[in-house]
Amino acid sequence: MVTKTKTKETKVKKAPAKAKAKVKVVKAPKPEEAIQKLRIRVRAYENKILDLSVKQIIDTALRYDAKILGPIPLPTEIKKYTVNRAAFIYKNAREQFEMRIHKRLIDIVNPSGKVIEALTNLSLPSGVDIDVKMI
Repeated sequence: MVTKTKTKETKVKKAPAKAKAKVKVVKAPKPEEAIQKLRIRVRAYENKILDLSVKQIIDTALRYDAKILGPIPLPTEIKKYTVNRAAFIYKNAREQFEMRIHKRLIDIVNPSGKVIEALTNLSLPSGVDIDVKMI
């Protein structure tokens, strides 16, 4: 580049251009592509009843071609209680009781309206607790 002044001409040299690092562009997921999950936590005191309930939930979801992740066994919660056998004396005579709460986790990926409706109309045996969350 040549610049002219009233008194003299000067030449200006440009510094060599530095190599630019390549930048990867990561596309954000579109709202249509967002993954929704229906997370079902099933709890019961008896593991046989729990497994039958989980099987019934999975069969219902598969009937409507839903993608299922699970059942995932979660750690069994154990509550222990210690009580005295006698009312006032014999402190060393004690009994111990425990309650075991068995848990399973089921994820249904991108559930349709038919799947959700079928799961809400599902009748399960007594003693089975169900928590449903939309993630």
